[in-house]
Amino acid sequence: MSTEHVATPSLANRRPAASVIAECLRVQSTVPPNTAVQRFFGVSPLGRDAEPWYVGALGELEVARRLEALGPEWVVLHSVPIGTESSDLDHVVIGPAGAFTINTKHHRGQQVWVGAKRILVNGQRTDHLRNAAYEAKRTAKLLSAAASVPVGVTPIVAIVGARRMTVRERPSEVVVLRDSELVRWLRRRRVVLAPEQVQRLAAVAAQPSAWQRMPEAEVVDHVAFERLRVAVDRASRRRVGWAFGLVAGLGLVAWAALPLVSGAISALFTG
Repeated sequence: MSTEHVATPSLANRRPAASVIAECLRVQSTVPPNTAVQRFFGVSPLGRDAEPWYVGALGELEVARRLEALGPEWVVLHSVPIGTESSDLDHVVIGPAGAFTINTKHHRGQQVWVGAKRILVNGQRTDHLRNAAYEAKRTAKLLSAAASVPVGVTPIVAIVGARRMTVRERPSEVVVLRDSELVRWLRRRRVVLAPEQVQRLAAVAAQPSAWQRMPEAEVVDHVAFERLRVAVDRASRRRVGWAFGLVAGLGLVAWAALPLVSGAISALFTG
């Protein structure tokens, strides 16, 4: 039985991180498999060029997992292909509080600083705010045309995995949140759409034609990505095990050598 998932005409059936996973696997396919020795010592099977795509996919999967808690009155679309090129929207959320685009940024172990006009990651300027604002404006234009009614869209940047996030000043046009804050923030927004309006807009958004992009030809092997994820995690655990063993071994050597060192010091001062 085939393990591949083929995108269907309805975007409601599209799985999270589909586009990023497809690119990750494409790049990873050029990487030779690890040897037995490399596996023994916990060398990661992930290629250097595939790693950014892999990390991005993990971020989108985590945000998608969080959004599952929104409840049935909300509709969430993932990895929405948009326009004629390869770009996509990480997540489109439609619910009582309106429509939102979520741009996921996985900055594991890094320091994120948020200001009114920029986001810095480990001190480096990013385009997160500009890109999120552009996505929302583009989405509003397309959904308004497809639904034949004006549709406002709020852009959100979801930060995943940051070691520390400092908010100096909230941006005026883009909402910046940790992934753990998303559901609570969305639920607390003022209600602007009735249930039937949510369903109508969600039905429009689920049609690829609304986004001027048809993704039927894309094939995404989510099972292959899960196998890669298991292999990467296994290698990481093995490296931790080797590091722990090395530290423990050095400790035993130091403990065993302590009497010899003490004896030498004693002889030095009493001889």
